[in-house]
Amino acid sequence: MSLLEFARGPAMEWALMIFMAGIAWRLSGTFLLRRNRDLSTVRHGASGAGGALYTVATRNFPRREFVASTAFTHIAGYTMHIGIAIVVFGFIPHILFFKDLIGLGWAGLSTNLVEIAAVFAIAAMAAQMLRRLFHPVLRAISTPDDYLSWLITLLPLITGVAAHDHWVTDYEMMLALHLLSVELLMVWTPFSKLLHGAWILPSRAQLGSAFGRRGVRI
Repeated sequence: MSLLEFARGPAMEWALMIFMAGIAWRLSGTFLLRRNRDLSTVRHGASGAGGALYTVATRNFPRREFVASTAFTHIAGYTMHIGIAIVVFGFIPHILFFKDLIGLGWAGLSTNLVEIAAVFAIAAMAAQMLRRLFHPVLRAISTPDDYLSWLITLLPLITGVAAHDHWVTDYEMMLALHLLSVELLMVWTPFSKLLHGAWILPSRAQLGSAFGRRGVRI
């Protein structure tokens, strides 16, 4: 069995199983946590559901007072996330993979657009890491998870561009490394800070609901 056959076969199967089992375990563990009963009285005209929806809708953008101080974080963050989304869901080979996996397919984007998105995402991630390394506060609060998650997220982008653009003569080896880096990302995600992708909307909704019951908008 070649490395590419291993990456396409057993490694992908195990990565998918670990990814799904890990996500299910983390989600179920959170939902089964004991919660204290909310004994507060809902303020007149307040709404927990309304507060949840308001917070989910508005927390994607900074408040006017913090636009200048958080501009880099938001621009780099949105560039990275949008770029990765375009690469994952817009590249035709990726769409064919999803179609084989879940039976759903959709129209793909041009290869040039996908590659530009990948380059922008890589550049944004590099800028974020430089800021983390040289900003004293960010450097002080960073953990090994932050650095490993950054590296494990970056590897599929770099190896994907390298395989597509034939940076090395052995295309099969580069493609195998790309697949293995994606599988490493899948295995790492449920047990790292990368799981914030699954928590971000529920956590905002919960926070907004709690404050919404008190008539406070955040």
